[in-house]
Amino acid sequence: MKISDPHLHLFDLVKGEYQWLKPEYPPFWSDKSKINRDFSEQNLIVFEQFELSSFVHIEAGFNNEHPSQEVEWLEKTVTKPFKSIATANLLLEPEEFKSQISELKLYSSVAGVRHILDENAVAILNSANCLGNLSYLESQNLIFELQANLFDILIVDSITKSLSSLPLGDLKVVINHAGFPPSDPNHNKDEWANWLAGIKRLSAFSNVSIKCSGWEMSNRNYTLAAMELKIKSVINVFGIERVMMASNFPLCTFSKTYAEYWQNIVLVLNNLNIPQAHQQKLLHDNAVAFYFK
Repeated sequence: MKISDPHLHLFDLVKGEYQWLKPEYPPFWSDKSKINRDFSEQNLIVFEQFELSSFVHIEAGFNNEHPSQEVEWLEKTVTKPFKSIATANLLLEPEEFKSQISELKLYSSVAGVRHILDENAVAILNSANCLGNLSYLESQNLIFELQANLFDILIVDSITKSLSSLPLGDLKVVINHAGFPPSDPNHNKDEWANWLAGIKRLSAFSNVSIKCSGWEMSNRNYTLAAMELKIKSVINVFGIERVMMASNFPLCTFSKTYAEYWQNIVLVLNNLNIPQAHQQKLLHDNAVAFYFK
C-alpha cells in the first residue's frame, strides 16, 4: 500500500535555528528533548507492506526570517519526491510579503506556506495586512496551511470571515492536525461539540481540505479508539475526497514509531470498514492530487 505523507518535518540542528526545540523556548514539553536532534528522510521507515512514495515537508522553524533557506536545504538534501510548505508571515507589509513569496516560488518544491495561527488566530486574521496577503497567495495558486484550534468559536468566525472575503474564493486551504479535536470527547463535551461545528462550517468551503494527524499534541497516550472516533468524524464531515492521513513526524514519535503510526492508521481505517480504494485515497491519492498536481 502506497503512502504519501502530507505533513512531516525534517531537522538539521547545525544548519537551522529551530528555537522552539531548545529547552528555554516554548513549548515547554517535558519530553521535548526526545526530538531535539537531526531527522532526515532516512528516518522515515515504514513496515514492508507499505511504500512511502512521497511526502510534504512542513516548515519547522529552520529560519523564520528567511524562509527560502529551509527550502534550499531540503532541495539539496532530499532524494525522494517531495513538496515544501514554507513559513510565511501574514502580518508583513504587502510588498515585503510579495517579495518573500516571489523568492519562494523560485524553488520547484514549494507548494504553499504556513503561518501558525494557534491562539493568536483572531488577532492575525483581523490584522490590516492579512487578507491582502492571503489574496496574494490565492492569486499565485499557492496553498495555505491552516493551523488553529477549531473548537474556538471566535477563531472559526474569523476564518470563515476571511475565506468569504477573498476575491476569487478559491484559495487552497488545508486544515492541519484535524483542527485539534479535544483529546477526550467524554470529558470535553462542549469543546467536542464546538470542534465538530467548526469543521462543519469550514467544510462548506469547497476549497478547504483537512489532514488527520497530531493526536500526540493533545495526549501522548492517545488510544486507537480515540483516533478512530476523530477520523470517523472528519470523514463524515468532509467526505473521502478532501481528507488526508498524515503523521506529523517526528512529533508522532512521542507516542510510537513512524512505522507503528502508519500501521495504526490502517488498522483504524479497517475498523471503520473503509474500502481499499478509499483507503488508498486517504493514504496517498488525495495528498498527491492536492500537493503534487
